[in-house]
Amino acid sequence: MPHFAANLSWLFQDLEFLDRFAVAASCGFKHVEFMFPYEFRPDTVAAKAKKTGVEVALFNAFAGDWAAGERGMAAVPGREAQFDAALEKALTYVEALGCPKLHIMAGMAAPGPLADQTYVNSLRRASDRVKGMNLTLVIEPINPKDMGGYYLSRVDQGVRLLEMIDRANVKLQLDLYHAQRTEGDLGLLIETHFARIGHVQIAGCPGRNEPDKGEINYPFLFDRLDKLGYDGVIGLEYKPAGKTRAGLGWAAPYGIKGDK
Repeated sequence: MPHFAANLSWLFQDLEFLDRFAVAASCGFKHVEFMFPYEFRPDTVAAKAKKTGVEVALFNAFAGDWAAGERGMAAVPGREAQFDAALEKALTYVEALGCPKLHIMAGMAAPGPLADQTYVNSLRRASDRVKGMNLTLVIEPINPKDMGGYYLSRVDQGVRLLEMIDRANVKLQLDLYHAQRTEGDLGLLIETHFARIGHVQIAGCPGRNEPDKGEINYPFLFDRLDKLGYDGVIGLEYKPAGKTRAGLGWAAPYGIKGDK
């Protein structure tokens, strides 16, 4: 049976970020994830997770000036020093939270030999930096319809880069919503690349709402992941069509409680 992580950057938007931990726990979530915690001190976020009894499954390394359009630095030539500093900033939160997965965003860069080598070098440095820690770095292909200009856009591209990076502690963050928009054939995609998968996220497609809305048969894919032996959590990175609790009925068979 799948185990879900409530993405607190997307769900429970009617509450302040730090208040979302408690409501997620009240809905039955044992795990949460989020994009960026950097507005708050590491110990503040850690205390909130501990108090509410949830584990932080994943968050993103610092990705630069989001409001100005930056989406990470790993593949951006000339930003190596900033990338390394961003990783160090993220690791203070990893240590405080005991978080096992860190998403490294690639940035806005056109794929090509220079960007490819910059990216591979960045991930190798990051991998070596966290060697010995209980931490897996993950990379996520993001479809170009939602994030045009982002360096990493397809699963096959991500797998090729993972082969180049060649580090056991760097894995694929497979967001099935993004993969459906770029490649489709999700059951085969999961089977083909299962050994590379470090984290899974879901949303309905094409609207990116609740996962029971749209064209993806998630119960089928959950069963496929179970049979293959996936033992991680599945992140709920979707935009609720209304109030988050009102849309959680799809998750009732998995032990999650919403509004009746």
